Amino acid sequence: MMNIYNDYLKEIEERKIQGLHPKPIDGAELLSEIIAQIKDLENENRQDSLRFFIYHTVPGTTGAAAIKAKFLKEIITAKAVVEEITKTFAFELLSHMKGGRSIEVLLDLALGNDSIIAKQASEVLKTQVFLYDADTNRLEAAYKSGNEIAEEILESYAKAEFFTKLPQVIEEIKIVTFVAGEGDISTDLLSPGNQAHSRSDRELHGKCLISSEAQEKIQALAAEHPDKTVMLIAEKGTMGVGSSRMSGVNNVALWTGKKASPYVPFINIAPIVAGTNGISPIFLTTVDVTGGIGLDLKNWVKKLDKNGDAIRNENGDPFLEEVYSVATGTVLTINTRTKKLYKDNKELIDISKALTPQKMEFIKAGGSYAIVFGKKLQTFASKTLGIDTIPVFAPSKEVSIDGQGLTAVEKIFNKNAVGTTPGKILHAGSDVRVTVNIVGSQDTTGLMTSQELESMAATVISPIVDGAYQSGCHTASVWDNKSKANIPRLMKFMNDFGLITARDPKGVYHAMTDVIHKVLNDITIDEWAIIIGGDSHTRMSKGVAFGADSGTVALALATGEASMPIPESVKVTFKGEMKTYMDFRDVVHATQSQMLKQFGGENVFQGRIIEVHIGTLNADQAFTFTDWTAEMKAKASICISEDDTLIESLEIAKGRIQIMINKGMDNHKQVLQGLINRANHRIDEIRSGAKPALTPDANAKYYAEVVIDLDVIAEPMIADPDVNNSDVSKRYTHDTIRPLSFYGGVKKVDLGFVGSCMVHKGDLKILSQMLKNIDAQYGKVEFKAPLVVAPPTYNIVDELKAEGDWEVLQKYSGFEFDDNDPKSVARTGYENILYLERPGCNLCMGNQEKAAKGDTVMATSTRLFQGRVVEDTEGKKGESLLSSTPVVVLSTILGRTPTIEEYKAAVKGINLTQFAPSHKLLVK
Repeated sequence: MMNIYNDYLKEIEERKIQGLHPKPIDGAELLSEIIAQIKDLENENRQDSLRFFIYHTVPGTTGAAAIKAKFLKEIITAKAVVEEITKTFAFELLSHMKGGRSIEVLLDLALGNDSIIAKQASEVLKTQVFLYDADTNRLEAAYKSGNEIAEEILESYAKAEFFTKLPQVIEEIKIVTFVAGEGDISTDLLSPGNQAHSRSDRELHGKCLISSEAQEKIQALAAEHPDKTVMLIAEKGTMGVGSSRMSGVNNVALWTGKKASPYVPFINIAPIVAGTNGISPIFLTTVDVTGGIGLDLKNWVKKLDKNGDAIRNENGDPFLEEVYSVATGTVLTINTRTKKLYKDNKELIDISKALTPQKMEFIKAGGSYAIVFGKKLQTFASKTLGIDTIPVFAPSKEVSIDGQGLTAVEKIFNKNAVGTTPGKILHAGSDVRVTVNIVGSQDTTGLMTSQELESMAATVISPIVDGAYQSGCHTASVWDNKSKANIPRLMKFMNDFGLITARDPKGVYHAMTDVIHKVLNDITIDEWAIIIGGDSHTRMSKGVAFGADSGTVALALATGEASMPIPESVKVTFKGEMKTYMDFRDVVHATQSQMLKQFGGENVFQGRIIEVHIGTLNADQAFTFTDWTAEMKAKASICISEDDTLIESLEIAKGRIQIMINKGMDNHKQVLQGLINRANHRIDEIRSGAKPALTPDANAKYYAEVVIDLDVIAEPMIADPDVNNSDVSKRYTHDTIRPLSFYGGVKKVDLGFVGSCMVHKGDLKILSQMLKNIDAQYGKVEFKAPLVVAPPTYNIVDELKAEGDWEVLQKYSGFEFDDNDPKSVARTGYENILYLERPGCNLCMGNQEKAAKGDTVMATSTRLFQGRVVEDTEGKKGESLLSSTPVVVLSTILGRTPTIEEYKAAVKGINLTQFAPSHKLLVK
């Protein structure tokens, strides 16, 4: 055992070199040795052991938490004596453990025979909210058997004293600004993808926030203004676009927030962030998780002429003028009573949207979880006592408009809502608690999700969740030492918790590193479903899916619920005819481009649901659109499908789920078989006419309606990071969509990437056809730039093998992945060959492999953020241009962007992903 402690000391010394404190303790064996040294009064390590026990032990359901709670119980019951830890202090330490093993111990003490100890334990229990069925069942049983302490605790819960007795939110919150960047700030700036392996080590991961220089400036501001909170700002942009929300918010909180508890290391809460154009919706939800504040500053506005129209520059972009300055070091005041932002006692803007009654509760409680669990606890206590629930929490906003129909997403929310006024139809703007059908956890945030589950003391998945999946796609490219250390541990935790896992902790079935979004798209078998996933691209083509932070994923897994306002929707329909030489990816890009043009540069998609009427494409192909809506800054998207197309999609899903079952991935509850059964039932409903495919009402109301003209899409469209735009705020947004001809056939391309969640089997078949055509035309296939191909799923590989296309790809490849011998080191250089990489995210994620610094990359992926796929060099900025599969392939053959004539010739006779607007879809 002593070796474990010595190893810990060795690790501490290694961390000191990195400027880090001791890593928090979560293992039972190490803490057991530490406790043994505490009990040994002569032990030379006793004082350090006391410090580790008190200040460095992870609470919740960890092995260490169980040992710590048990030892504190021994101290309270006088079975152990530790001079430095009195009984009162032991109770205080239990109170800061917040749930799990500590609740079990507190209930033991509160329901025990020692009346004095029982009273003390009950006072602590009254402050706790993270109780689960096993805990509440004990309380209920004790109450029914006449236990007075149990009754007293339940009465306190019924009054929600765990909330009402908390200190009120202070009226004036003083802040000092720090401009983190101009333009949209991606969460990659706050939590870079290439540092994903360290996210569960909060202090270490905190070192990657923005830059060391920025961290020094933040520290200097905090030292200069000790009574103020440093607020991070996206000047002229939106804060927190992209993925990795929880780790991004954790990093901001670590540098600018306040400690959640003096006895829990590196968990900070209550960060304050802001953007000229507000906060990305998912990032704002994550801020709520920590009890923080997100502000929409509106400090730059469009300059208007005398007619009230926007004045535009030569590029057609509106001129912006500054309303007030938020330059770094500006001192501002948030008034939580007036809900206004002030500077030098002068009102700047109304910030009531950031300080709604619900958000004020999150701030008071230290985060949204405490409110969610608190409401459930109050309801339980009231029901057990046989009394009405006392109104304590802010009432949910219920918007119901007579005579107005429902959009598709409003229908889904009404179907899945819980706790709303019976019989009341709710429209957009209503605050709703909904049941969650499908949940997805991905591997670079999964360790954080497991930590969140431990901290909220959850041990098993909620029985009301239809299915949940833990992916392995973000660490599929390189099976390195970091992956070997982290991923098996994650898979075991999630498998034990009740999820279907990409890797089998027992090693029975083959690792399935399929892209999480593709798997979730398959296991969603009801278009009325609500899906929560730990990635911004959780955008299914069946149901409505919300990308979420790792904490919201944990909450959905633990409770089977999520809370959010019903979002407004924007309706997207199509007219005209798609040209045969175009690929559907071009329609996706054109949608964004035409929308911006139709609304004078305003992104009407931002923060809203995109309801896309695209019913003639099956779920695989339609996913290309719904997936991209994350880059359109939409909150989510929903696909309106025809009956026949939906049945086709469900049959595809059934086949894929059956493959998972055949591999041995189902669990003892037969979750996967249950999904197939539900899919069969849904197909029967559609075929019989009992319940046709979901459509909106004819009199539904939308924020906006966008009609995309297919006739005007005459050439391939490319999303360009526009890295040299003189206006920094215009760089690295997905709003710069350019036609192929813009590049004149001369822009050098250094590397091509076909992969990520944006491609389906059809894209790989297009690649195969193009290679055969080029070989026939030129007598050989020669790449002037490397082409990296990463199929999204193993199913696609198997289907391509069965149809003969994989053999073609093998013929022209210079590298093919080997699952029996996966790469253990990231590739640092590329030859001008075709690489057939392991299914997974690969270059799109940028956490394991990247293009060479300064490269211009043409990719099918979704990310064009700075440093994601490719980093800069001193003399050249890396560029990640996003386009269709045929454009990527041809660019690597030529080593440059093709001309439109070269493109048309290359795709002649190839079956591209085609789309025709539906003539059957009529609103009902």
